[in-house]
Amino acid sequence: MVRFTGINHLAMVTSDMDATIRYWRDLLGMRLVAGLGRPGYRHYFFEISATDMIAFFEWPDAEPVPEKDHGVPVHGPAVFDHVAFGVETDDDLWELKGGFEAAGFWASEIVDHGFIHSLYSFDPNGMAVEFSAPTGVDLRRHPRMADKSPTPGALQGPNPIPNAWPTPTPQTDHTLYPGEGHDFLHESKNAWEET
Repeated sequence: MVRFTGINHLAMVTSDMDATIRYWRDLLGMRLVAGLGRPGYRHYFFEISATDMIAFFEWPDAEPVPEKDHGVPVHGPAVFDHVAFGVETDDDLWELKGGFEAAGFWASEIVDHGFIHSLYSFDPNGMAVEFSAPTGVDLRRHPRMADKSPTPGALQGPNPIPNAWPTPTPQTDHTLYPGEGHDFLHESKNAWEET
């Protein structure tokens, strides 16, 4: 079975990379660790943790989405509600809340969900973001199903069911195709080293 190591990156969209940099790097303190670009294409990566990143494509004609309350159902096409970032303590939540409010961003009250305490806000692109601090309840170690009417798949338990899907692609069909990140490996220039 595959062993996941975290979220390599979430790929989001912005029409204003500088506003996005100011929010994610300067307000939240996430390092800008990589940037790809050429005329008409830009893709920047911010470090969430030692194993996780969030990235943004800059699409000049994209428009910020209307702010939608976290967890409130919508009608019509939808694939995304919000992204939640873990922080170590409630003090981190209060620091974020103060920073958002000082910078002119809306921030919710701190909400006690029992298993986490959460702060909600929106980034400059209208993306709903949540920041969650642990309360001592470890759902990864002790999974719980509190749904009063769980789906049949959920009733099968928390662990993956072996052989529920066909076998993977045979190794003889494994082929790598070139992607966008080769500039990091083969290009001698680094714009940060030139300044």
